[in-house]
Amino acid sequence: QVQLVESGGGLVQAGGSLSVSCASSGRTFSNYAMGWFRQAPGKEREFVATISSNSGTTYYADSVKGRFTISRDNAKNAVYLQMNSLKPEDTAVYYCAAVQRSKWYGGPRIPERYDYWGQGTQVTVSS
Repeated sequence: QVQLVESGGGLVQAGGSLSVSCASSGRTFSNYAMGWFRQAPGKEREFVATISSNSGTTYYADSVKGRFTISRDNAKNAVYLQMNSLKPEDTAVYYCAAVQRSKWYGGPRIPERYDYWGQGTQVTVSS
């Protein structure tokens, strides 16, 4: 089992920045690729960003590319999402998720591939 706990969400004005973190416990963190997803009210959960187990590869949704940066620290068992130039449409609950690295390559943007999920943290961007 892997336990994931997000933190760092909050309220920010449009154009501002916010960083969210996800702490992992349980199985060996470096065996898992990590992803960030988000879900806005009335919408389906959508892919935001993902990072391979060794940080060598990252992917981003087109909507956040150039504004968000995903990173991880395997020594601290944590993954981060730095969000800049935030827009009101970025408002959502942000979830981190973990997937075994062997499964990640088959579909890093697909939420159904991820094995473990955190409880989410709210990010609200005011206009």
